[in-house]
Amino acid sequence: MQKDRRDGQDVPAPEWATLEGWARLQVQEFLQRLLEEEVTALLGRQRSERRREVDAPSGYRNGYQKPRRLSMQGGTITVRRPRVRNLEEKFESRILPLFRRRTEEVGRLLPELYLHGLALGDFELALRGLLGEGAPLSASSIARLKADWHTQYEAWSHRPLGDRKPVYLWADGIYVKAGLDKEKAALLVVICAHADGRKEVLALTPGFRESRESWAGVFRDLRDRGLIPPRLVLADGNTGVWAAVAEIWPEAAEQRCWNHKIVNVLDRLPKKVQPEARQLLTAIPYARSRAEAQKRRDAFVHRFGQWYPQATETLLRDFERMLTFYDFPQEHWRHLRTTNPVESPFSAVRLRTGAARRFKKTENATCLIWKVLMVAEKNFRRVNAPELMARVWAGEEFKDGLPVVTQGTEEKVAA
Repeated sequence: MQKDRRDGQDVPAPEWATLEGWARLQVQEFLQRLLEEEVTALLGRQRSERRREVDAPSGYRNGYQKPRRLSMQGGTITVRRPRVRNLEEKFESRILPLFRRRTEEVGRLLPELYLHGLALGDFELALRGLLGEGAPLSASSIARLKADWHTQYEAWSHRPLGDRKPVYLWADGIYVKAGLDKEKAALLVVICAHADGRKEVLALTPGFRESRESWAGVFRDLRDRGLIPPRLVLADGNTGVWAAVAEIWPEAAEQRCWNHKIVNVLDRLPKKVQPEARQLLTAIPYARSRAEAQKRRDAFVHRFGQWYPQATETLLRDFERMLTFYDFPQEHWRHLRTTNPVESPFSAVRLRTGAARRFKKTENATCLIWKVLMVAEKNFRRVNAPELMARVWAGEEFKDGLPVVTQGTEEKVAA
């Protein structure tokens, strides 16, 4: 076996079978040296070296604290913090603060494991497999981590929003099987696309059946934290959300979700005609112009109006609010037809919360779902053609997806 020289001694060189342990040992020794050098820089002198300057720090080394295990993504290592005495101010290491047992990356592992399908009871087994048997994990440590999530959620829920430039804002009520209290079975979610094309979760709040009061409370809170009115609000057909939008952001344009509309129309048709009806309905929002969409709507009414008036009445109800997306860039239409930006991230959440009813309290379910959603937010796609977002934010007008060019008193659509 090959050997390295370290501190005057022969040390076995790593082989494939011992590579993991060797690598962790190198990290452990490197971090220990960093802790020593941090104290040296603080005191201005090496170990056992006397003070050379009168005004040099008066502190001195005083041994080490007890060995502490530190969990990193590469495994668990053991280090000892040097102790320093007789300082004017208490010394706290910037490299390894007191009471820290895991890196921030390891702290983020829990929601990621949950997102990928691990039940809460499986966390310890999974983390020990990743971090090694020496990982400082216990039921109490996981409970403390969950308590930290509550603190983070509260801070996130009160963060200022005055620097945001909201262009498109999606609002939807999500129902999850997570043991939420019956009177607060909905999570009111708001996701925004900013002028740079980036998407962000703005709010995640338990609400009372998506009522006007609940939605108004969410929007009012966003407004009070500095969020200015968005250019366009997108939501389903719930009357509560639209009443709240009219109250808090009356200047915002409104777009209803086509997925919800199509489902509502199909529910009023017998199953035997639903395939044909679905084909006609889904073609409407994909028309190249508002006028063409209205023609396709009329074709549906002509086909089914005589025999199924409830279905056509459902389609025609609030129809103009179904076509607002034509007043925005064509490149953005795929984002504006539906509330999918809210629905898609919650597919993974429903997968986990539908597997078992683990939460008896609303705040526990909300907090964990928020943490999972924060993990999903990292992978949110930007809006297509993000360079157009600034133009929408600036108030530029569009017609059938194309910018409107004003020449004198005559308006023309740019070719």
